[in-house]
Parts: sequence; structure tokens; C-alpha cells
Amino acid sequence: MDPFPQAIFLAAAVAGIISCILAVFLAGVAIRESKHARRADNLRTEVPTGKAEELADPPAGVEVYVNKLPRTGKDLFGREGELASLDKAWKDGGTNLVSLVAMGGAGKSAVATHWLGRMARNRYRSAKKVFGWSFYSQGTSDTAASADAFMEKALDWFGYTGDRSISGDQKGLILAGLVQKTRTLLILDGMEPIQYPPGFQEGRIKDPGLRELVQTLAVKNPGLCLITTRVEVADVADYQDSTAPAIELGPLADEAGADVLRSLGIEGGADELKEVSRKLKGHGLSLNLLGTYLKAQRGGRLEGWREEVALLKGAAASHAENVMKAYVKWLGEGPELAVLRMAGLFDRPASGELVRALRRAPAIWGLTDPLFGSPWRRWAARLTPASYRAMNGEAWRNVLARLRAARLLLEEDPEDREGLDAHPLVREYFGKRLREESPGAWRKAHLRLYEHLTKTADEFPETAEAMAPLFAAVAHGCAAGRHQEAFKEVYRRRIKRGSEFFSTKKLGLFGSELAALSGFFAEPWTRAVDALTEDDKGFVLNGAGFGLRALGRLAEAAQPMRASLDMDIAREDWKSAAIVAGNLSELHLARGAVADAVAVARRSVELAGESDDAFQRMARRTTLADALHQAGDLEEAADLFREAVAMQKYRQLQYPLLYSVQGFRYCDLLLERGEHAAARQRAGKTLEWATEEHLLLDIALDTLTLGRAALAEAAARGANSLEEAERRLDDAVEGLRRAGRQDYIPNGLLARAALWRCMEDPAKARRDLDEALRIAIRSGMRLHEADAHLEYARLHLAGGDSAAAREPLAKAKAIVAETGYRRRAPEVAELQERLG
Repeated sequence: MDPFPQAIFLAAAVAGIISCILAVFLAGVAIRESKHARRADNLRTEVPTGKAEELADPPAGVEVYVNKLPRTGKDLFGREGELASLDKAWKDGGTNLVSLVAMGGAGKSAVATHWLGRMARNRYRSAKKVFGWSFYSQGTSDTAASADAFMEKALDWFGYTGDRSISGDQKGLILAGLVQKTRTLLILDGMEPIQYPPGFQEGRIKDPGLRELVQTLAVKNPGLCLITTRVEVADVADYQDSTAPAIELGPLADEAGADVLRSLGIEGGADELKEVSRKLKGHGLSLNLLGTYLKAQRGGRLEGWREEVALLKGAAASHAENVMKAYVKWLGEGPELAVLRMAGLFDRPASGELVRALRRAPAIWGLTDPLFGSPWRRWAARLTPASYRAMNGEAWRNVLARLRAARLLLEEDPEDREGLDAHPLVREYFGKRLREESPGAWRKAHLRLYEHLTKTADEFPETAEAMAPLFAAVAHGCAAGRHQEAFKEVYRRRIKRGSEFFSTKKLGLFGSELAALSGFFAEPWTRAVDALTEDDKGFVLNGAGFGLRALGRLAEAAQPMRASLDMDIAREDWKSAAIVAGNLSELHLARGAVADAVAVARRSVELAGESDDAFQRMARRTTLADALHQAGDLEEAADLFREAVAMQKYRQLQYPLLYSVQGFRYCDLLLERGEHAAARQRAGKTLEWATEEHLLLDIALDTLTLGRAALAEAAARGANSLEEAERRLDDAVEGLRRAGRQDYIPNGLLARAALWRCMEDPAKARRDLDEALRIAIRSGMRLHEADAHLEYARLHLAGGDSAAAREPLAKAKAIVAETGYRRRAPEVAELQERLG
């Protein structure tokens, strides 16, 4: 046979086979698309919408801001008791704060928002201000959570126009004062990301500002603060039986669960519906998701529901996950799943701006490609991406409406109608699936968000609000695997502004700073990601330790510091190692491990000696001297300070005195030795230098030294006038607050408490002592705790109440013995002698 006709025959046969395969493939595609269209149509046409109830416009004289609360459905079943308790708490003048506590998906937010709706229908029942905020977490172990955005918005809304560079706890106190001015309803929804998870310090609030706000309102509040959380708020546990009760939100009763299913159009007898509720352990989210699923997939019939979603084992929250699995299997790949995966990229509502960035061409394969039409069109679009568009207009709105009807998305935000939000458990589930099943799409989506935010944010933001997009950009950049770029170009250059440390020194955003740093860790807070250079790994470890310490989270701060020290020693970076060792010694000292502080400080001096850095050789001697001072070894401490002074004179001829923290430490020793004039002279000069450079912490510490010196001199000469001491110490306390250093604020409060005692004003003395002790206890600062108890004992003795002085003195004595704080041993002995 002629080879040419044979080739033609073979080509025709191959073409025919290919045509058959393509026909079968296209038929399969058509069948799948038809099935998906029918299933999506079931969602749209058969599932009740359950739209959130709109709040009526507030009456004249009532201000309301609840835009950040989740928009839950209007129906609520089986929670009459909890609603009655909230009504009673609002009416009852003795209740200041209420916590709704339950597992995720139990309906805490639904109860809060439903009760808010009832309040609105009753013209807010004498409330003058209503403010609501949700912290939008995916879980209680979220290391990246921050309360900074809440604090800034709340201060603005309540009318604060003062300095924003103050410390976090001062912001909390100011906000509490503003809330207390009038009858206010404050709703804090989903607060668990700002609390410690189960384990050490379980339920304590991490953020100092939020902690001060909550604790202050628990004690005094003409209105009501309503908190929803997965973990009881340990910081108000002392008031749980009085002004701050906690309401445990248990599972829905069988009848209430049956009512939920009936409201979603599920058909069945009472006993059968109750059985379903029992199987799902009365879990609100699971019941809602199962109800919408069965209505759409089975027309509301219950037959075979167990097999369909495999709900026979596991915890209640896992039932919601099983229903979501069933939804994924039933719907198949399509725009609905694409939208849910997009929502899973975020740990909070996704703004319309960011949703538009994700939807734009080219498609992100494995994520947004179903939004661009049929499979053939999507493949063609890869060749000519400029020629196609994602679904828009009515088609897009219909997809969102179907998902909201299915309770898979929350209701539309009227202030951002293009935004997306879902229950945290829904976001977590679809985000996790996308990350595990399509890691490439996960990274590309986060990269697109990172690039969008870095381009649209201010180059160098001046306010906390303007800085927020850059913090978000860092998070998305890290999720995209661009750790080094995000660190160098966004975090160091635009957020920190190099050595300016703008975000913390100027804006006081320690919480947001720590959240940004968390993205650079493979294991918070002990191991940085491998993608960073060795120098940058050391920076983030040391930065995390510093931030945790500044926020009063001392127990956590030790981890990154130790890791950073080990890394620097291994690299023989002696200067960096000396710095970290010095920081670690200071941390040990604050926590009350005096012997450890001395040992690590000696190591820091050795490390500094290995370096060629004159400043470190000087500064580390003052670190060791300070640790020895607290250990009661005043002579060796004085020798080290004199060495440091000589080194400083040689190092900087124009600045021959120890200044900043080093100078404060030396003056602390001089004051204890009775050398008041020398301390005053030194602090007066270094204050001039600090003022010229606008160094907040240095100014505050020098002012504190001058105030203590003035008080000591007045006491020594029996003077009645304490005007200078009062002025200096007031300025010092406010300056320390502005500097945002939780670890130094007690120093100022304790000195001022001693002043009030000398001025015979016990009420003011107790106020400062209460705050100092509260900061010390919650942060684990044992030396400050001992100092506070000693001053309480002196205050009671000054008031002639020897019996009352015994308890704080006993506590101080125990801490001094336990920690090795021998500096205070003579004071303990002197007070014991006075008590006989």
C-alpha cells in the first residue's frame, strides 16, 4: 500500500479518536456544569435567606457605632434565659460587665447581636452611647492578634484628642474614663484572640490597654460592658460573683435545636428533629449549616442525613466541619467554593477593595478560575489573559446571596457591600483546605494581596489607622513566602523607618508590631523562618522579646531572647550577643530571678569584651552593676559603675556622664547611698541632653530621678514643701506612660506613692500603689511587687494601723527571700522592728 494514503488514513483515524475523546470530555463538562448549576440554583431558590435584622436609626441624643459587629441572622431559638439575664444586667445597677462564654459556633455573637436588636427597638433603654467591636479571630491560639485597631477607633469615637504616643495601659485607662462618663453599652465580641489560650495564664488578656479597660469597667461602670469569648476572662475573675458575672452558653436544648431546623424548612416529626439536634450536641452553627444543606440537597427531607454528612462522632464543632465537607462534595468546583476559599484567606472581614483585587484578571488557578466561566474559556484565557473578565454584576451578587442563604457567609455589610465575611470556623475550614490542597493558589493569592497593599498604602504612614494596611501587607507577604522582602521593604523600611522605630516610639503600636513580627516565625517565639538572613533572624527574635517585655508579657519574652543569644554566640557575633544577654539579664531581674540576672549579666560583660564595641563594654557593666545592686552587693555595683563612668568619659568627651537607662541605674544607687546632690546634678545634666534629642524614655527616667532626689532632700532636712517633688514625679509618671514601657511605669508610681504618703494623702497613695501592684502581678514583675507591698506597709504605719501593715510586710518579706532581692532586706528588718 502506498505510504502516503496510509499516513492520511492514520491521521484521520487519530483525529477521529481525538474528536470522540473531546466529545466525551465536553459532554462530561456539560453534565458537571449542569449539575453544579442545578445545585447552586437550589441554594438560591429554596433556602430561606434569614437576613440580619437592620437596627433602627437611634433616637436623638443616642450615639451608636456597631459597624464592626458580625451581622448574624434575625432568628434566635432557645436563648430566652440568657437574654433575660442580659436585660437584668442592664437594669441592675450592681452589674458592670457580663461575659458570654462558649465554644466556637455555639451562638455567642448571635445572642449579643439579637439582644442589641431588642435594645434598639426599645430606643436603647437609656443608653447614651453604644459601641460594638469584633476581634474576628480564627482561634484562641492566635499569636498575631492585636487590640491596637480597636483602641485607636474607640478613642477617636469617644472623643479623645490627646497624645497617642502614650502607653497601652494608659490608653485603656483613658478609654475607660470616657466610657464611664455616661451610660454606655460596650460590646466586645470574640475577644479570645486577645486572651491567653488554655494553659499558662489561661484567659488573661494579653493587651495591656484592653486589660486596663476591662478591669476598670468591671469595678465601676454606669452602663454595661458585654464580652463574648471562648475562654473566661481571668482578669475579672475576682468580680465574677459580684459586678462581672460570666454566663456559660451551653448547647441548645433538643426542642430549641428542632426549632432551628424547622425554621430552615426541614420536614420531620418532633422526635426525629430532636434526635438530629442531640446528634449535633445542640451546636448552633452545625444545626444551621445542616439545615440549609438538607433543604437545598434533599428538599428538606431527613432520610439518610447521617450517612450524608457522617455526623456520628467527634466534638460538636467538628459537626460543622463535616457539614462543610458535605457542601464541598455536593456543590463541586464552582464560583461558590471559590468565594468561600477567598474568605478563608483572611482572619477578619475581607474589604471590598481586597476582594476586587483577588477577582481581577488573570485568574488565580486553583482559587478564582471558576469565576471566569467554563473550563474551555479559562484555558483559552491563559493564552490571552487580557481578553476575559471575572463574573460581575448580577451573577456575582447571586453567588453571594446563595452562600448567605446557606449560612456559609455572613450578611452584607451596608458600609462595604462588596466585602466578604464568614463565621470564624467557616473561614478557618476553607482557608485550611486551600492551604493544604492548593498551596500554589494560597501563595499566589496572598502575593496579590501583598502587592496590592504595598502599592496602595501610604509610603510612610503617620497615624495608626494609616499604618494598618502595611501591617496587613506584612502578614500577606509572609503567607506568600516573601518573608525577606516583606521584612526589608515593608517592616524595616516603612513601618520601623530603619533606626527610628517609628511604629512603637511615635505611635505606641506594640501590639500591631508583635503581630507583624509573628509572621517571621516558624515557631513563635523561638525559631525564625529560614527564609530570613541570619542577621534578620536575630533582629526578629530580639524584637519579639523586646515587644513582649514592653507589653508586660515577661514569661513569653524570655523564649526569643534565649534563642537570639544562642544564635549570636554560634555566629560569634559578640556585639549582638552582648546586647541580647543584657536584655535577658534585665528580663530575669524584672521577673525576680536575681541570681540568674547576675549570672547572665556577667556573661554579657564577657561577650562585650570579645567585641570591638566600646558602648557595649560600658553599658554591660551597668547591667551587671544594676543586678548586683538588687542582689544587695552595693560595693561591687559601685565599682562597676565607676568603671563605666571612666569608659564613658573616654568614649564620648562631649557626654562625660552616664545617660539614658545606664545613668538612671547609677543614680538609683547614688540615691540609696544618700548621695542625693550627686544624683540630682547628674540627672539634671542628662535631662538637658535627652530633651534636645526628644527621647521620651530618657526624659521620663531623668525626671523620675530628680523627683526622688527632691523628695529625699526634703525629708532629710525636714522641709514641709514638696512642690518640686510633686511636679517632677507627676511629670515622670506621665512621661513613662507616653514612652509605653510597662516595665518602668511601676517605678514612677511607687515613687509618687511615697510622696503622697509624706504629704499625708493616703487615698492618692493607695491609687498609685493599686495600679503599680496590678501591673506587677499580671506581668510577673516580682521585685516591683515586693516594693509595692513594702510601701503599703509604710502607708499603714503612717496611718497608725500596725495590724494592717503586717500582711503586706509578710508578703514583701516572702518575695525578698524567694527572689534574692537582698537590696530590700534592711528595709524589711527595719519595718519588722517598728512593728515590734
